[in-house]
Amino acid sequence: MSRRNLSGLAIVFVAIFAASCMQRTEARREGCKAKVGIVFDIGGKNDRSFNAAAWEGVKRAEKDLDICLYDVEPGNPTSIEPAMRAFAEKNFDLVIGVGFAQGPIMQKVALDYPNNKFAIVDGVIFEADGKTPLKNVASLVFREHEGSYLVGMIAASKSKTGTIGFLGGMDIPLIHRFKTGYAEGARSVNPQIKVVENFVGVSDSAWNNPGKGKELSLAQIEKGADVIFTAAGNSGLGAFDAVEQYGKNAQGEANKFVIGVDSNQNGVKPGFVLTSMVKRVDNAVYDVVKEILAGKFSGGFHVFGLDKDGVAYAMDDFNKALIPADVIKKVEEARTKIGTGEIKVTDAMAN
Repeated sequence: MSRRNLSGLAIVFVAIFAASCMQRTEARREGCKAKVGIVFDIGGKNDRSFNAAAWEGVKRAEKDLDICLYDVEPGNPTSIEPAMRAFAEKNFDLVIGVGFAQGPIMQKVALDYPNNKFAIVDGVIFEADGKTPLKNVASLVFREHEGSYLVGMIAASKSKTGTIGFLGGMDIPLIHRFKTGYAEGARSVNPQIKVVENFVGVSDSAWNNPGKGKELSLAQIEKGADVIFTAAGNSGLGAFDAVEQYGKNAQGEANKFVIGVDSNQNGVKPGFVLTSMVKRVDNAVYDVVKEILAGKFSGGFHVFGLDKDGVAYAMDDFNKALIPADVIKKVEEARTKIGTGEIKVTDAMAN
């Protein structure tokens, strides 16, 4: 049998499997106000980062808004489209895709099902002309560069070596947005600071390779980096392991630090996580579900920045002793100035 036929059979199998799973669960999910299906990227909903934040949002919606929630963890990119189509074919009220990589897939599915409503996290879906946003797709996007600027300030303030690191997942414009904002924030504190940067890879697997993430992080530490900001999905967990490997000093403080991303990861390795650049994917997903129930769904851009608490830096009991009050004061001043436009952070995706 040819590889093409095998691939076709695999897609059909996934579609049948997804449909059968929904049929088995529908019996115990009668009477809900709306059916919502979410398709994660290959990192899965327990990546403690991006997907986990989306999962938190839909689970909160399930609890608060009385929806029937279904989810699919594809495992590989070829399983995403059949799962998405299965939800659409069952006439779900909302189908959510997680991650920019699902953009081309969602565009095809949304065009094939113009009466269904969709939402994508970190993607923008257009009509066939490539210019007009699809009316049946809500594109949930964030000003990651703004939040990255703030954690860059914190990193530069904490660094003792004058060198900090950035670990990106897939080498794409979206992750360059994180990197550029981070570097600008750091240089606002120390114009001479050095930023060592690496990307895990150029394919989808770059989001799910913590071993490679650790290897690159250790290399950055060898070059002098004592704070590493990771925007690499599940691969970023390798950076947490790398800084932990360097232990703590005589005063009990970590010798090297990591900055988490998307979700609040301060508690992943307590004491080694300086802060986390939080994207409120949970709020964005929750809000679009509320719009569905209220009959107020709108396609096109839904933008979340500092002004809407769409991005932020995380402070809690895990890290409050690590960042001095005067640093927080300066970061909060910058936050206000970004909001008023006095500080303009470069958006790498706009260039």
